[in-house]
Amino acid sequence: MAAREVDAEQAPQDGGRVTITEIARQAGVSVPTVSRVVNGRSDVSPHTRARVEDLLRRHGYRRRPTTSATRAALLDLVFNSLDSPWAVEIIRGVEEAAHTAGVGTVVSAIHGRSGGAREWMRNLRARASDGVILVTSALEPLLYEELRILGVPLVIVDPAGSPALDAPTIGAANWSGGMAATEHLLALGHRRIGLIAGPPRLLCSRARLDGYRTALESAGLTLDDTLVVPGDFHPESGFTGCNALLDLPDPPTAVFAASDQMALGAIEALRRRGLRVPEDMSVVGFDDVPEVRWSAPPLTTVRQPLADMGKLAVRTVLRLARGEQPDSPRVELGTELVVRSSTAPAS
Repeated sequence: MAAREVDAEQAPQDGGRVTITEIARQAGVSVPTVSRVVNGRSDVSPHTRARVEDLLRRHGYRRRPTTSATRAALLDLVFNSLDSPWAVEIIRGVEEAAHTAGVGTVVSAIHGRSGGAREWMRNLRARASDGVILVTSALEPLLYEELRILGVPLVIVDPAGSPALDAPTIGAANWSGGMAATEHLLALGHRRIGLIAGPPRLLCSRARLDGYRTALESAGLTLDDTLVVPGDFHPESGFTGCNALLDLPDPPTAVFAASDQMALGAIEALRRRGLRVPEDMSVVGFDDVPEVRWSAPPLTTVRQPLADMGKLAVRTVLRLARGEQPDSPRVELGTELVVRSSTAPAS
């Protein structure tokens, strides 16, 4: 379904809501001008665009979905950043599903540079994308509102916080994954288990922490707050966090890192201190990105189906682009503990 201009005279809104013709009358502009604003065209003055968009927001205007059965032509895949194998795995799944559907993909990273999200929105308007897959990102409320005005379908993968606009979300079973990782270490006889946590603003981080806490409580252990150190999913924070745990008067015998990248950083911290994995300390990660199968030693980790999450996001946003609704607005794919050589019984 290639993006098409709204037929202004034939576009009354569901439930008798305001038409584009009425928007034009209130704004004091022509119907084609409003149509150009709705469809993201650039040939409208900033002052006029602002006036029309304000009326569109006030009236809750939504572009009517097309009923064409033709498939969408272009999707936007948006990340905070692209500096991790985790992102590459999601891209791999999205590209595979999009290729099968005959759809193009534009990949963007919106954070880490000033005005990145607004720049992306301007580009989105210009290319008239048919759908957006937003991965672990949070847009400003005004940008969500612009997506709504444009009528662009939105699916959120691994939502950072509460979903906006009632958009469908696709995630992984982070709570059960965190519990499985901790239960594995408990079954090996470990009782002091450190956690290098992810950013607390992310739902997935909080869920993994809750799974860790639940496993400890189920084993009759009290959570020791000194064994939980902060991280940001990157190797450097795993390195720093593991060193902090090792510096405790009574350090843990095992570490659960809430991402594979942090687990690799933890293993490097142990190596530099002359400690062996798993003989001196067991390490568990989370994600199962490809390179951890080749780490020294191969990493025990919780596999989340990153590529499958990307594929399902494509299928969901294409359904929305056809004017259909997903089977469920909230999907959580299962996680699986993968045991390799980085864990062993407590000495």
